[in-house]
Amino acid sequence: MYADDKVAQDLGMEITGIAPGRAVLRMTLTPAMVNGHGIAHGGYLFLLADSAFAYACNTHGAVTVAASADVVFVAPARAGDVLEATAVERTRYGRSGVYDVTVRRVPDGDVIAEFRGGSRSRKESVLDEAEPPR
Repeated sequence: MYADDKVAQDLGMEITGIAPGRAVLRMTLTPAMVNGHGIAHGGYLFLLADSAFAYACNTHGAVTVAASADVVFVAPARAGDVLEATAVERTRYGRSGVYDVTVRRVPDGDVIAEFRGGSRSRKESVLDEAEPPR
């Protein structure tokens, strides 16, 4: 999935952890990611959290997409800050799921944003059937 995720690659996101229903991504805020107040633009914070959510909900094998998402901005972040988004599955029911993502500043651990996403699985597989198991 990451090989085809040009947004994550172009923004320098790094997957630092992955497990069933969980994902951890890191990204360093660049000067281009701050707004006119000198703080992180909310869209980039949402994008990091949404990406962690996407990787977490796709760990079960079925192509899974966002059905809903909500974010609360808790504290400002600035250019040069390293942010870590930790996504955790709360529940899955049928083809739907609920995931919480906390975005923290590294290394102090200050919470920057809280995100909740709702997912919906599709019939397609995340892995190409021709791809050998890893």
